[in-house]
Formats: sequence, C-alpha cells, structure tokens
Amino acid sequence: MAAAASPTSARTDRPTIVLIGHGMVGQRFLEALAERGVTEASRVVVLCEEPRPAYDRVQLTSYFSGRTPEDLSLVEQDFMTRHGIELHLGDPAETIDRAARTVTARSGLTVGYDTLVLATGSYPFVPPVPGKDSTGCFVYRTIEDLLAIEEYAKNVTTGAVVGGGLLGLEAAGALTGLGLQTHVVEFAPRLMPVQVDDGGGAALRRTIEDMGVTVHTGVGGKEITAGEDGAVTGMELSDGSRLDTGMVIFSAGVRPRDQLARDCGLEVGERGGIVVDATCRTATDPAVYAIGECALACDGRVYGLVAPGYEMADTAAAAIAAQDTAGFTGADLSTKLKLLGVDVASFGDAHGAAENCLDVVYADSRSGVYKKLVIGQDGTLLGGILVGDAEAYGMLRPLTGSVPPVAPEQLVLPAGAGAPAALGPSALPDDAVICNCHNVTKGTIRGAVTEHSCTTVPEVKKCTKAGTGCGSCVKALTSLVNDELEASGVTVDKGLCGCFPHTRAELYEVVRTLRLASYEELLASHGRPEARDGDGCEICKPAVGSIIASLAPSVGADGYILDGEQAALQDTNDHFLANLQRNGSYSVVPRIPGGEITPEKLIVIGEVARDFGLYTKITGGQRIDLFGARVDQLPLIWSRLVDAGFESGHAYGKALRTVKSCVGQTWCRYGVQDSVRMAIQLELRYRGLRSPHKLKSAVSGCARECAEARGKDFGVIATSNGWNLYVGGNGGADPRHADLLAQDLSDAELIRLIDRFLMFYIRTADRLERTSAWLERIDGGLDHVRDVVVHDSLGLCDELEALMAAHVHHYRDEWAETLNDPERLARFVSFVNAPDAPDPSVRFTPERDQIKPDLTLLAGPTLPVRTLESVRPLEGTSAR
Repeated sequence: MAAAASPTSARTDRPTIVLIGHGMVGQRFLEALAERGVTEASRVVVLCEEPRPAYDRVQLTSYFSGRTPEDLSLVEQDFMTRHGIELHLGDPAETIDRAARTVTARSGLTVGYDTLVLATGSYPFVPPVPGKDSTGCFVYRTIEDLLAIEEYAKNVTTGAVVGGGLLGLEAAGALTGLGLQTHVVEFAPRLMPVQVDDGGGAALRRTIEDMGVTVHTGVGGKEITAGEDGAVTGMELSDGSRLDTGMVIFSAGVRPRDQLARDCGLEVGERGGIVVDATCRTATDPAVYAIGECALACDGRVYGLVAPGYEMADTAAAAIAAQDTAGFTGADLSTKLKLLGVDVASFGDAHGAAENCLDVVYADSRSGVYKKLVIGQDGTLLGGILVGDAEAYGMLRPLTGSVPPVAPEQLVLPAGAGAPAALGPSALPDDAVICNCHNVTKGTIRGAVTEHSCTTVPEVKKCTKAGTGCGSCVKALTSLVNDELEASGVTVDKGLCGCFPHTRAELYEVVRTLRLASYEELLASHGRPEARDGDGCEICKPAVGSIIASLAPSVGADGYILDGEQAALQDTNDHFLANLQRNGSYSVVPRIPGGEITPEKLIVIGEVARDFGLYTKITGGQRIDLFGARVDQLPLIWSRLVDAGFESGHAYGKALRTVKSCVGQTWCRYGVQDSVRMAIQLELRYRGLRSPHKLKSAVSGCARECAEARGKDFGVIATSNGWNLYVGGNGGADPRHADLLAQDLSDAELIRLIDRFLMFYIRTADRLERTSAWLERIDGGLDHVRDVVVHDSLGLCDELEALMAAHVHHYRDEWAETLNDPERLARFVSFVNAPDAPDPSVRFTPERDQIKPDLTLLAGPTLPVRTLESVRPLEGTSAR
C-alpha cells in the first residue's frame, strides 16, 4: 500500500503531517483527520513497523478461531488512496530530528514534517527471569507473534502463560484452542487483579479451571529451563514447584514505547510515557503530538485500552484541524470482554475505593456467576464487577454516577430470583455514554434518528460510529433506535406480511399449539381480516409451508411437501425438488454425507452425468452438483441415483444442506477426533429438516479448522476432550464467525445440544433469517440462547428434543417418495398440454469439454446473446 519512496521525501507546498505507528489508534487518527477535511489540505505520511496495515488487536485471539489477518484489518481497501495518504509498511521510524523537523525511517527514507504524531503504542513486558530467551518463549502482541506461536505449538503438548490479566487469559485461550494442556501463572493472588476483586477472581478461576486450564496464582516464574538444543523444557516457579512445558508465552503487561521520544529529547514520565497536555500535544515541542498507549495523559495516566486511545486520536485531530475540542483529561476504564468464553466486565469504582461505600453482591458458584455493585451512601451507583453474566453491563455502566431508578438488588438478581428490573436504555439520561469505544452518547443516537432521519441500526452505526468498535453496546443501541422510532410516531408493523399481523415465530407457536396442518385454516383463523378471503402472498405461503413441514409429525400433517395444499405453498425450487438455473434447466444434487463417497457411487454419478450430458462440478460443500437437466429428465436421473443409494441433497430447500468434514484423526496426524464419522452422523440426523433459512454445518478434527466449521450455522471442532460446538456463523455477503456455545462435549451431549439449538432457532427465527442474524437479533443474544438450550432456563428442552426426535423418526427421502407415486411424477413435464415434448428453449453450448447454458434474448427464441469473446472488429476498423 506504500507509495514508491525516494531516500528523501521533499517538503511540498501543503503542510505535512507524519504519523509514526499504524495501530488501532493510529488508524482512528487518520479517519479523524479525513472526517475533518485535513487530508484534503495536507500531505499525510505514515511510517508503520508491521508488514500490514492496522488491524483489530482487541480481537487478536479470534485468529485461532478461523479469522484471517485480512478479516482483522481495520482499513477499508481504498481508504489510503481515497484520502491521498502515503502508507509505508515495514518501514518504522528510527530517528527524529526536531530541529530540522524530519523523521528518518529504517529504509533511509527521510520525511520533513510540519506536525508529527507519535502513535507507537506499547511493547510487552518480559520479566527478567533466567532462560527468557530460550527457543519456545514468545510474547503475545502482534499477528506475527500469533503465527509463530501457532507454528511452534504443532510440536509441543503443553504451554504456560506468564500473566493472568486480560492478554494472559487471551493467550491461554489461544493455547487451549490449539489443543495444548495449558497453565496460567499469575503473581497476584487472583486472576485479572486490576479488573476484578477476590470474589470475581474466584468465580473466574473456577470457570476457567473447569475448562481444563490449570491456574497458579500467588506465584511467579523463577526460571525457564531448556534442553541441550536451547528449547524450553519447563518453568521453575517461585514456590519451588516446577511446570513441565514445551513453550512459554509472556503476557505480564505492557510498557509505553517511548524510546524515539527519549532519543529526540521529548519529556517522558518517570515510569514511561510521553508527557502531553489536554490536546495531546507534547509538553516539550508544540509541533509534536502523542496518542494512545505511548502517551502519558495530563491526568498522569498511561491508558492501555482502545477507547481512551480513540478519544486521544480524535482530540489530536481536532487540535491539528484548529477545531474546538474539550480535550482529553482522562477516560472511563470500564471494560467488557469475553475471556475463554467467560463474560467479564468492570466499570466505575469497581473495587470500592470511595469512602463509606457499600457492596451489593450476588454469587452463584455453581454456574460461575459473580456480580457486585458498589453503592454510595446516597444510593449512587459507583461501579461494579460482573463475571459469568455481563448481560446488564450495557445498562449499568451508563447509570454509573446516578441513583438507579430501582433498588440495586434488582439489578444483580437473575430472572426468577427477585422482582425484575424493568429498565432499558431508554431510562438513561441523554448524556449517558452508550458506545464507550467511540464516546457516543444516548443523545447522539437519538439525534441520528430524529435529526438525521436514520431508520435502521446500520444507518445509525454509519452516522454515529456507535456499535462499530468492540460491539458490546449493539443490544442497547438497537433498543434505543427502536424506542426512538416508536416515540417519533413511526409505527413498525411487525407482522410477517400483508396477510398476517403476526411474526413468523408467533405463527409457529399458533401452528404448534393449535395443531393446524393447513395454510387455509391458519389464514382463516389468524390472518388479517382483509386477507382472510384471499389466496395469500409470495411471502407468507412459503414461510407457513416451511413451518408446517418442520412441525409435520407433531401437527398431523403429511411431511411430503408436494402433496395437496402444501404443493401450492412452495418456492419455485421446491416445486420440482431441484434448483432452477438461469436458462430454465435444473440442477441435480445428491446427498454425500460428510463428503465421504465410495468409488462405486462416484462411478454412478459420472455415468449419469455422461448419459444425460450434464455439467459436473465439485462444490465447496463437498458434494458433486450436476447441472443442465430438463424438468422431464429429473425423474429419470433420480431413478438411477436412488437405485444406487443416493438421497436428495435438499439444495433446493430451506433445509440442511451439507455437513463438511476434514479427514480427522483417522488419516490426519494432527486430528484428535473422528470428524468424518461425526459429520456423517449429523448430516443423516438433520437431513430434510425444514427451517427459516438454509442450514450449513461442518466438523473439524482439530483446532486447525480445515473444515471451516466457524463459518457455519452450527460448527463442531474437535478437542482432546471431545467436541466444541459453535453456532451462528455464515459466509456469503455478510460473513460472521460462529460463537462458542459449549465445549468439550461427548458425542451424546453434542447431538443433544444441536437438537435443542436447531429447534429453538426454527421456533423463534424470522422468515429467511439465518442463524447469524437471528443470534444477533434475539433478546439476550448468545447468552440467552445458551441459557435456553444448555441450562434449560425456559423449561423447553424436553419439548425441543421431542420435536427433533419426531423429525428423525418420520424422515423420508423426497425423491424416493416421488418416484414411487405416478401421480407425483406427473408434475415433471415442460408443458402440461404436451407432456412428452421437451422445452426447446433449454439449449447448451460446449465449453471446456462440458456444457454451459446457451442464453437467448427475450426478443426472439433463436437470437443468441453476444458475448465479448464473440465480438470481433470488422476488417479495417478498431474495437472500442
């Protein structure tokens, strides 16, 4: 992304701003400059040490869950070009000459500046223990660190993390995900000593140890031992004990990277950090600014969180643009994160340092939940700690400094244990900060709706940046937007369509409870009055058809989708049990469970494709699709496939598509479980399951994730102790990585939880809503879904399991059923009045030894579409 650079970059007529460092805070600074129009009037040069642009360091550990470095990038593809910013990757600044106002990079490039901004961040602190430089010792800070850890972990079985704070537990999660037996060594008497108290630390420790991580608190590393080859063999602890470990990750805190500032004579604090004023301008030189973790703010603190860094970036950009700014005089250190799958949050005066304050505590050691609120004598909420259940964080943090409108006890008790606190974000004052990452208040969000005419959450995100940081405020943001729309008189009809005033989830309950087996009956009893005498619409008919199909055994309906009234409810593809292609032909997709197939079945597919002249393609779902069948050929093709033992792959339906797999421990030397066996078992169990949208799954045999399970609606990743279950992922135009629902499950536990998850999704999702969107929309999100399907908080699990059991018991292959019934076969014709005549408009042309559609213009059935390849310039003319 760097522009070609000469050894010396001369000054231009425009003022030059040089940014040293391109991390999260550096990128936010560039965005703030662009928003203020500074990049149009100034030359901006960025010197970046790392080989890639800014990425999300907060989500660094998600790399081990399948996210790529590109996924973590914070820089839009054309951002630098669009704003004329010169980005030099892998070329860090090495010297600053303040007298000449130049910066020299490692490559020898020298850039003159009018304004210099230091965003050099921090470096990991490595305790000075003997052996710290042995092979197998790492720090946990950059993507390159993670790549090195991942590679080295392939050859060891045990890892130790020095440090039990935020990054230390992130590193422990990474080692656990790589399949290593993991130890955490923390010198303080509890984990996360800065964020939580003894009670919170105990709850966190119990939960983490239940995951198989061994925790050592109150001890430090005394020495790293190594073998003759210099590689780590163990670690001696300060209490005299020893850990046998093959690798060590140091994550014992960070220190400001201020050496450049020291070398050029800028003032730094006694314990590090470049001294700045409220505008983030250095105390020594008004032409130099410092932002983020390298800066010592005017309140005497070095802030290691991203939200204060963003605020400093905005402050510096405003000062450089000569705009009014309130300045940066300190920041809220509230934090909410998920460590090893455990929600942890702290806000305000979490440790109760205020005089005469009181604690309100709820603790449930069985479920690993600890909640503490710190209350002033006048009832003011001063702060709090949440471990295991941080659902209330988005509500509690903005209330800090005020007297809550309900008793504090109601704010920590779980549902059912006391009077529920009927509070929501709308109860907050307008100056309450909703998005801590970007310092967005409730009033700003309301203004996006009332003043800027935003009518959706994505529009409000774009307008205010709220919800685009860590994401912890999205639920509160959504609630605020909806409440504000309603307060503005915007009535949002939540009905499925013009025929029904109910949502899909409500219609599901009506069908299930009243055992309604027909669309006509449902429309007559629960449709809108003006629609009850009609025929329905293209929205509700397929949706209701899907509901009835998924509940067929329980409500007494025929599970075959093309019988009776059900046939009229189906989408186009379901009408012929095949996907309609662009030239009017259809595809044939037999099920290949888990991607496993015998040579004999491969030969059958090849012979069918050859005999019917079909285009053949191996798909990303690990099966073979056959394209180009006429509708009248479908029964003939499927007859041969069914005779060979194939079933419908349901590529045409809103149902389970595939369960991909890697080869697992049977063949792969890294595999820890039989992923193929599990994938086949899951695919055969859930085949034909009708749902609000298509379902995809995958099973990976180890943490290397070759089957891409975290990009699926439900994905399974093997561990040495069983299986981890991830839910709510998908690829496509809006990709989302799945979230961990439960871990180290036995086969039976895994299948039981998937049963429950799928039936709960089918029960509560909206029409055409993927599991990813459903998980983000449903109240309580992943935590609520976990409560329902893992802990049975609603008492639904027996019913959900029974519904799935009924589906499994009554499953019938739709194509086998069709071939056995002459009446059903009668629909597979191109023309009802000429059943033996093929459709003459379905034609093909050869390409790469196969066929492709020969598309025609609507103007005439015999006029072929001209492609660029077919266009040749006339003799004596040129092509334009």
